[in-house]
Formats: sequence, C-alpha cells, structure tokens
Amino acid sequence: MNTNTLPAFGVGTFRLSGQTVIDSVKNALDVGYRAIDTAQIYGNEAEVGQAIAESGVPRSELFLTTKIWVDNYSPSKLADSLKESLHKLRTDAVDLTLIHWPAPGNGVALADFMGALAETKAQGLTRLIGVSNFNIAQTREAIEVVGSGEIATNQIELSPYLQNRKLVDFLQAQAIRVTSYMTLAYGKVLQDPTLLDIARAHQATSAQVALAWALHKGYAVIPSSTKRENLISNLKAQQLALTDADMQRIDALERNGREVSPEGLAPEWD
Repeated sequence: MNTNTLPAFGVGTFRLSGQTVIDSVKNALDVGYRAIDTAQIYGNEAEVGQAIAESGVPRSELFLTTKIWVDNYSPSKLADSLKESLHKLRTDAVDLTLIHWPAPGNGVALADFMGALAETKAQGLTRLIGVSNFNIAQTREAIEVVGSGEIATNQIELSPYLQNRKLVDFLQAQAIRVTSYMTLAYGKVLQDPTLLDIARAHQATSAQVALAWALHKGYAVIPSSTKRENLISNLKAQQLALTDADMQRIDALERNGREVSPEGLAPEWD
C-alpha cells in the first residue's frame, strides 16, 4: 500500500462544535483544504457532514478521517459504531479510520480491536486504517495483527517542543506515515523567539514556520482554526522553504513538552 495517499495538509476539528465547526470546515473547504480530521469523541461528526454537504465540494475530492472511541473497541461494537459515524458524516465510507488511543486498561485486547478495524476495511467502510497515540511496542503488535503495509499512519502529538524522535524513526522505517497533531502545542510555540526570528527572515508567521518544519520532515499536519484568515495563512506553510540551518534551530527546541496524556488511555511513551 502506498501511504503517500495521505494528504500532507488537512484541517482538524478537535474541540470545535456546533455552528463553530460547521463554519470552520466550510471556510476550510472554501479556501482550498481537501482533508478533514474528526473523531467519534469530538461529538461533531454530524456537523462536519453538514458542512461538507453545504460546501458543494464533491465527496470524491475529499479525504475524510475519523477515529474510533474506546467505548466502541469491542469487536461486537466497532463496525456498528463506524457505520453510525458514516451516517453522521453523510458518506458511504471514510478514507481513513484510526483507533484513537491504545487504552491498555479498557478490557479489549489490542489484537481484538485491530482485527475488528481491519474487518471494517474489508467491508468497504473505510479505505485505509491506522492508529493514533500508539507507542513502538503497540505499533509493532498492531502490524502483527493486520499485516505489514496496512497501517497508513500513526497520528501522534508532535511539535517543536515534543519531537518524539525514537517513535518517528521507527514509524518511518516501517513506512508508516507520521501525522502530527498539536503541531503548535496549543499555541505555545507561537511566541517562541527562535520561531519568530525564523519567521521574520522568511516574512512568514511563527505558525507557518512550525507547520513547515513538520512538513519538511515528511509529516502530515492537521491544524485547526475558527478564523478564515488563519486557515488561509496555515495553508501557505506548504510553500515555505526552510533552510537546513532553520531546521536545525527548530530541532534544538525539543523539551519533551507533552500537552496530552490521559490516564488510562495513553501508553507508556517511548
């Protein structure tokens, strides 16, 4: 399987709900985004589906990702929960379905939920499958269950302040695409003096610099915004050519600054 079928740039919908998420997705589609990331637990799949329908953009032009929530990991629930997601999203199938968290303590074995996830692909409910927030050992186990080349991505928290190099090196060696979420670390990196200095040199924004750094490393990014001008600005990160010196300066910002690690859901991080 060619993991390059994952778009490099998408729009995220975490923490957005109601009219806010409808407006954000419609604005994103209007200014050129074609990949949308949502999840069952976000509680906004129906609104995302509504926004897509109202946008007039054909479904065939879109790359749609959702994530299975831990309550639905049981093989008796997983496929049905995805069918419910499809109904909300107003589509016959999504492009990518992820297991949201490894949730080692929730009573469903990794082999069981990965097997059930693979079955949804076999049923045509999703074109690609993947994982999110898995460590190296869990990713290895997932590969053993579904087969080499079947895991399209591992979506992980990753920013200049949290670079996850050991996990990234493993994923890239396995030809599993890295999807970076919270690339701006809840906005914490935006006032970083190094990023601001690099931004000035390129007549760019610090957000564009952080996103361009991730793109330059081959990661997919899914930043969200409620502001149309920020959605447009973020997209321009794709045209920002950072120098090797810029990349090295950003690499030096590593501080293991993890923002998200929910107890009971998160793994032991590498």
